[in-house]
Amino acid sequence: MPHVLLIEDDASVRDGMELVLRRHGYDVATAATGEEALALLDAPDGGRVELAVLDLMLPGMDGFEVCRRIRARTTTLPVIMLTARGDDHDIVTGLEAGADDYVVKPVTAPVLEARIRAALRRAEPSGQALGAGTEHAGLLIDRAGLTVTKHGAAVPLPPTELRLLLELSAAPGRVFSREQLLASVWDHTFLGDSRLVDAAVGRLRSKLEDVPARPRYVQTVRGFGYRFGPL
Repeated sequence: MPHVLLIEDDASVRDGMELVLRRHGYDVATAATGEEALALLDAPDGGRVELAVLDLMLPGMDGFEVCRRIRARTTTLPVIMLTARGDDHDIVTGLEAGADDYVVKPVTAPVLEARIRAALRRAEPSGQALGAGTEHAGLLIDRAGLTVTKHGAAVPLPPTELRLLLELSAAPGRVFSREQLLASVWDHTFLGDSRLVDAAVGRLRSKLEDVPARPRYVQTVRGFGYRFGPL
């Protein structure tokens, strides 16, 4: 029974979503504020939480800051943002803060549950991990151990960013479209959004590249998508 932390200040929305998730077999903890959510994660049993569903519009500490603080605590906890509107700035800011996915409220139960299932799958060991490690210009990708090091220093990556790197590096030089990456990494065969890919690439570059604006490893092919270098 996956353990989900639902962070939502609107009691009626929170109660409705909790009921839906429990009916789908999830163990649900709830928080009305960011401060309450962080306290739950820091509690002795906070490690049980396998995924957070986080509303951006919270009283006090907003969802962006909550997401940043979650990411400062752990790179492995999947975070799905809830936003009341499809505002590009809010979505991009939330993704840059470290969220793995987002849904726009009001959200239907099937869409929310499908996004949660996909995020939990991304947090599991990847089938792409099979095989020997590969090294590219000082970047060592251990596909069996699911670890990444650069010039001997560990590079911790959240599950989504790790899967993106594994997907791209499996075929150096091959160009992947955003749609292909959405399907293979996010499992978004529905309501695909290229902003998920672009934000994850940006976060990945900030951790891997010496100069993120001039990437050696994750390169943009304008008008087509991304490829893994160096070529």
